[in-house]
Amino acid sequence: MNKKILVTGSDGQLGKSIQKLVEENKYNLDFVFANKDLLDITKEKELEVFFKENTFDYCINCAAYTAVDKAEEEEEKAFLINAESVRLLAINCKEHNTILVHVSTDFVFDGLKKEPYIETDAVNPINVYGASKLLGEKFAQDILDKYYIIRTSWVYSEFGNNFVKTMLRLSKETNKITVVDDQVGCPTYALDLAQAILEIIKSDPQKFGIYHFSNSGSISWFEFAKAIIQEIKSECQVKPIPSDAYPVKAKRPSYSVLDKEKTIKCLNLRISDWKERLNDLVSILD
Repeated sequence: MNKKILVTGSDGQLGKSIQKLVEENKYNLDFVFANKDLLDITKEKELEVFFKENTFDYCINCAAYTAVDKAEEEEEKAFLINAESVRLLAINCKEHNTILVHVSTDFVFDGLKKEPYIETDAVNPINVYGASKLLGEKFAQDILDKYYIIRTSWVYSEFGNNFVKTMLRLSKETNKITVVDDQVGCPTYALDLAQAILEIIKSDPQKFGIYHFSNSGSISWFEFAKAIIQEIKSECQVKPIPSDAYPVKAKRPSYSVLDKEKTIKCLNLRISDWKERLNDLVSILD
């Protein structure tokens, strides 16, 4: 009998990437893709009824509040979606013996480290978004024995709004772009993250816990923007600026590269180079 998978927040970048892979491949898995209209995970009773009426082996939680700057003003909303909703999901997953795959973020770290963060490094978020995602992680860990928390970073895809699509648009609208060069991390192609999650479910290793996943390598936002512009052979110039020259409401970690060794060894996942995957996406979009 095929495993049954619930995907919450299915209208986002990751949810749509999972749908794309499912449409292209035979996974021998049964999926229910639930956007907010079908299932609002902030509603306790709605969740209870949904889990009573449907049986799931796995729940992939792609629902998230990701507007980092806006979260500083909408703290209550950020915590409702990124933390309280995870608590409610975890309660229902525990009651119905469903394994939760919850997606978290590099923003749980403060960015003061100078080498890639491992899963057991001390967490210390420096903005509301990171704090709300960290509380979501803690709820999942406190309530569940069977869970995968996957921290990722700098997600982009052909879907929704993201840095790559913004740079491509700006390159057509202006001849000069300024981008911060003192924040270092690693981009993640959402399709690769989706593939990794589906591989975990297919192989069912039962090696629960926190894992890191992004593409390999590390770059600044400036270097990422420059690479995007070079990919399309645009004459638009990309100029580096320090973060303090581009004031935003939420502080960002200056360094948030994720170490993937545990993910590679324990889950037997292949990690692609960020530049290779950027090239693949740009060839689709441009």
